[in-house]
Amino acid sequence: MTQYENAATRYIEAWNSADPDERAKAVAAAWTEDGSYTDPLAEVAGHEGIAAVIAGAQEQFPGFEFRLAGAVDGHHGVARFGWELVSVVDGSAPVAGFDVVTLAEDGRIRTVSGFLDRVPG
Repeated sequence: MTQYENAATRYIEAWNSADPDERAKAVAAAWTEDGSYTDPLAEVAGHEGIAAVIAGAQEQFPGFEFRLAGAVDGHHGVARFGWELVSVVDGSAPVAGFDVVTLAEDGRIRTVSGFLDRVPG
């Protein structure tokens, strides 16, 4: 697995961590201390801010989990990948997006620029 695939896997694990303590650990494993997350609905920095955005998404979509959609591509410390928010009950995926991340030297995420490709009407 490449450093880009590892980063994307840790990212998805953080978004799927439901327990607050597990989420804090997963966010710390995925992002640098000064890491940031930006999408059309949120702009936060630091582990606490990122964990709060993740908790908010989980509250808005109970019974759903994030999954990678397609291959992870990367070069020169930048990666891109698609994802879907999938119902664990029926497999529907009402939300999908595409993220671009920059990595720090240690392989953790420094920045995320997220794009929403599909959202509920």
